[in-house]
Amino acid sequence: MENRKIQTNWNVITGGPCTGKTTVVDLLAKRGYKTTIEFARHYIDMQEIKGRTVEEIRKNKKEFQLNVLKMQIAKESILDPHEQVFLDRALPDAMAYYQFLGLKYDDILLEECHKYAYHKIFILDRLPLTNDYARLEDESEQVRIHNLIISVYESLHFPLVHVPVIPPEERVDFILKNI
Repeated sequence: MENRKIQTNWNVITGGPCTGKTTVVDLLAKRGYKTTIEFARHYIDMQEIKGRTVEEIRKNKKEFQLNVLKMQIAKESILDPHEQVFLDRALPDAMAYYQFLGLKYDDILLEECHKYAYHKIFILDRLPLTNDYARLEDESEQVRIHNLIISVYESLHFPLVHVPVIPPEERVDFILKNI
């Protein structure tokens, strides 16, 4: 595995399920910042169009994680490292989900997670859990995933900024003040 990272001007918006990531990313986009989508939800949406249920999609955990990972890799590989971008999750999030699901890391996961040096990682503090069609975790799983995400980014030595629970617009202001 190559130890040299590609320095980027990308900021990651992350945290466990139901922390307001997509809301914050959408608000950043409305303010004119370049953003990315959250690929797990996008993958589920694409598969549902093909007639698969969420249960069918998530049944094979390894296949699901690998397909989401491939989408994330494809997106990050075409981003300009010098351009300021806000990512709705990033490659290391996959490491946390692999751990949560008890899956063995793929070589591609390890290689890609050590490829980029993100500018800053913004960890959104947890909000009350609300499930929807794509989010199936309970509160204890939400907490565990959240903590695994923090642990993964810490282990990769990325600069972390914890974003408190405040109104969404104020969260965006907080992030922009802490870039």
